[in-house]
Amino acid sequence: MNVSQVGVIGAGSWGTALAKLLCENGHEVTLWCRRVELAEQLAARRCNDEYLPGIQLPASMSFTSEVNEAAARAEFVLIAAPSHSLRTVLAALHALEKNCILISSVKGIEPGTDLRMSEVIADTLKSEHPIVALSGPSLAMEVAQQTPTAVVAACQEVSAAQRVQALFMNGYFRVYTHRDIAGVELGGALKNIIALAAGMSDGAGFGDNTIAALINRGLVEMTRLGVRLGAEVITFAGLSGMGDLVLTCMSKKSRNRTVGEQIGRGKKLEEVLAGMHMVAEGVRTTQAVFAMTQKLGLDMPITSEVYRMLFEHKNPKQAVNDLMAREAKMEKFG
Repeated sequence: MNVSQVGVIGAGSWGTALAKLLCENGHEVTLWCRRVELAEQLAARRCNDEYLPGIQLPASMSFTSEVNEAAARAEFVLIAAPSHSLRTVLAALHALEKNCILISSVKGIEPGTDLRMSEVIADTLKSEHPIVALSGPSLAMEVAQQTPTAVVAACQEVSAAQRVQALFMNGYFRVYTHRDIAGVELGGALKNIIALAAGMSDGAGFGDNTIAALINRGLVEMTRLGVRLGAEVITFAGLSGMGDLVLTCMSKKSRNRTVGEQIGRGKKLEEVLAGMHMVAEGVRTTQAVFAMTQKLGLDMPITSEVYRMLFEHKNPKQAVNDLMAREAKMEKFG
């Protein structure tokens, strides 16, 4: 196995879990932390109590609060910062090696620009480095616990996706390659909206039938928008589409589902977010996608109702009733 130098940008649960995996694969990993005190704590205690409690980090992992120190001499730079702070973090990054491959594990769509996260990275860095999207059904804690997991590495430049595949693959983390980076990224972003809906349904007291309907019809909406934006239909049937959708809608460990569940029980969005330590990307994505559907004239009823429940405080039971009362139609996919 070739040993690679990897910089990981973002010490949240996902960045930390992937950094741990890469160390276990024998690579030299430096994890960038936004706060100096977190970098010092991780170096001293070898445990990210804030974001990945109870998980011991490898002795070989290095930590820094200087983003360019993490990227210096790295063959791969893995970007795992939250979508809302992505441009700010990347604006300080200028120490990329000429042949470095960038890996985005960020899921979301940027409000206002409608850009996917790989597009935000390219737009901010103004570089020609290949960008590979890493996405799929993968909870950070379960990856850190070495639970068997399968994801997708997507890039139009297949050789770059294959190098990322080789970087991550091991006995518990299986990586497939894909050319359709648009479809892979959109699947990872849009499923968070449907997970909010699933949580809202559960919190409001609806049953498994309702959640199954939301998952299926949610996939239709994801595919409809994805194809309009240039993605391939079949991508949404894969790990980054249906796979990630099922996990995020069904798992009690899903942050987006948890936010939806609390809103379904009557809490306001502001109250829910104030009590959260970690980011639920679906809230921001809902804003962006709702605006996109208005501009494109697309019929996305579940997305529209999630937006109204989040930002207009619509009653979840009324939202479900309104979905059920829509005009009778023939079932179509996409």
